[in-house]
Amino acid sequence: MSWYAVIGAVEQGFLYGIMVVGVFLTFRVLDFPDLTVDGSLPLGAAVSAVAITHGVHPFAALGLAMVAGFLAGMVTALLNTKLKILHLLASILTMIALYSINIRIMDGPNVSLLGANTVLDLLVQWGLTGYWAAPLLYGILAAIVTGAVIWFLHTEIGLAVLATGDNPRMITAQGVNTHHIILLGVGLSNAMVALSGALVAQNQGAADVNMGVGTIIAGLASVIVGETVFGHGGITRGCIAALLGSIVYRVAIALALGIKWGAFAFTPSDLNLITALLVIGALMTPMIKKKWSRP
Repeated sequence: MSWYAVIGAVEQGFLYGIMVVGVFLTFRVLDFPDLTVDGSLPLGAAVSAVAITHGVHPFAALGLAMVAGFLAGMVTALLNTKLKILHLLASILTMIALYSINIRIMDGPNVSLLGANTVLDLLVQWGLTGYWAAPLLYGILAAIVTGAVIWFLHTEIGLAVLATGDNPRMITAQGVNTHHIILLGVGLSNAMVALSGALVAQNQGAADVNMGVGTIIAGLASVIVGETVFGHGGITRGCIAALLGSIVYRVAIALALGIKWGAFAFTPSDLNLITALLVIGALMTPMIKKKWSRP
């Protein structure tokens, strides 16, 4: 694999790393299985792309995408907390609805950003060029988001989010409204996912209604790989491991796609197979370590 392929994989790792941290927030912290992300990622891309084509500043478009993602997460949380719909089913319903909503927002299945200003064009205006400029920008944004999540989870409200995921009965007995906490947690998670989608759209130069397919699988795979490689003791370590897991996952995908055994070679259509193998390997690693550590 070439050096440029590695840089590209790291860049993708940072781009989707923001989404992975959002998935970590719902699945690991809040204990809320949320499939909304398959719809909120293209939602963020759609809102960002349409906003930019209508003259909105690229960074302001990222903010609009986050607001849209937060609202999508709130819908899932409301379906679960107020209508008593199972969280998995509630998130699936929201995800399905978002497919049609995204087409409405874009007035079609996709929107091109050809000729429009994006965050990458701003880098050129600021004099930052070269193959390292984009990974640096996305790395800084991913680090800021991850740091903000770590800070938030150490605040009073953040501790309530942790307690809601760990022991909802206990935190309810302390007078905390867990419904409000779930609304906040799922909303913030999808806001980060939508931000990731907006950055991906600006990076690729287009938003597409189908770009969110398999997002939750990639997110969970990155979380599991990160926990296996870097550990998961504590919130700070867990969040950082999730972000780094996204990079490891993308590099592993790039390595797998570059493997050739004679006439056999992996193709992009084998991405789900590669992901499944990576997750299986990550889940088996602790068991293998235990066997090897036995006298």
